[in-house]
Amino acid sequence: MSRVKIDLPNTWHYQTQITVQIGDINYGNHLSNDAFLRLAHEARLRFLKHHHYTEMDIDGMGLIMADAAIQFKNQAFHGDELNIRVAVTDIGRAGFTLIYLFERASDAQQIARIKNGMVFYDYQQQSVANTPAAFQAAFATTD
Repeated sequence: MSRVKIDLPNTWHYQTQITVQIGDINYGNHLSNDAFLRLAHEARLRFLKHHHYTEMDIDGMGLIMADAAIQFKNQAFHGDELNIRVAVTDIGRAGFTLIYLFERASDAQQIARIKNGMVFYDYQQQSVANTPAAFQAAFATTD
């Protein structure tokens, strides 16, 4: 069976902390798979706000998610504080990749890695848009 493997970048562009809430827990009494994407979305919003962007306005362009992958590493439980790191990688003509690393704050144990393919989108024209030059310059790395 082929498994998802998400490599971590050398450079992180943002970090935040989120507490696992009771609504994030499944019948196995641990963080549910669907909650990971919801928490990644919250981390993405915080990351964008930190850099003076929103999902609807990055130098005039919006964002849409093209794909998502999750690599589960360990369980997280109600009340766990999670450190979530975010990195921009693989900037291309019309988008980029966001990598998230979820770690439990109390013991630094990796909980999950998430990868989102993000595409710049012109909502007025209803079409894919080019990566804004200022965004590309802000997050250009050697990773």
